[in-house]
Amino acid sequence: MTRLYFLYIFFALIAGYAFGRYHARAQRLAIQNRGEAIVSRLIQDNCTAPDFHLLNHITLKYRDGTTQIDHVLVSRFGVYVIETKDYKGWIFTKANEATWMQVLFNGKFKFQNPVFQNMLHVNAVQELLDFLPPNAIKSIVVFTDRAEFKTDIPQGVLTTSMLIEHLKGSSEELISLNRMQFCVGRLETARLAISGKTDIEHVARLRRKHGRPD
Repeated sequence: MTRLYFLYIFFALIAGYAFGRYHARAQRLAIQNRGEAIVSRLIQDNCTAPDFHLLNHITLKYRDGTTQIDHVLVSRFGVYVIETKDYKGWIFTKANEATWMQVLFNGKFKFQNPVFQNMLHVNAVQELLDFLPPNAIKSIVVFTDRAEFKTDIPQGVLTTSMLIEHLKGSSEELISLNRMQFCVGRLETARLAISGKTDIEHVARLRRKHGRPD
């Protein structure tokens, strides 16, 4: 009886550990949307250590609230703050206007200019990494290849098919490997926990401040 009891406990612990790992992985995948997962995998497959270090889904405290960043890529060539948009259909851009237009078969939809949106993220990262020169922190907005641009693509906006060539097109070293590690450490220390609770609180703050979750 005692032996059977210990065997039961052993297998229960193994099952609990396996379920815990599965649940944690499922939670991470649920937090990432399709576009973020595509961009994350693309960067991980092409931009490797020691020259690059990718952080995904970062929520930082900023001023009187929080800001959520899809990806931060720390590299010897700069810190790339990346906003991902998984929009399909035709995209009409207006570089200096607050809204852009998405056209689908069933209608037209306005959305916030993602370049402006990402500047808030860039400012939050600059404030945190205030020991870096301003030109070391760079904004990128990435649309997945389901989007078809019908107007000129503004500077700093890319599609996924353009992303890796852009990232690897820089050869000027702006950040040493030691300084890269310091950047990653500061970002990891400052970021809030990756959880549904963090996301809910972030959206609630946005709704209180702006009346919308973006």
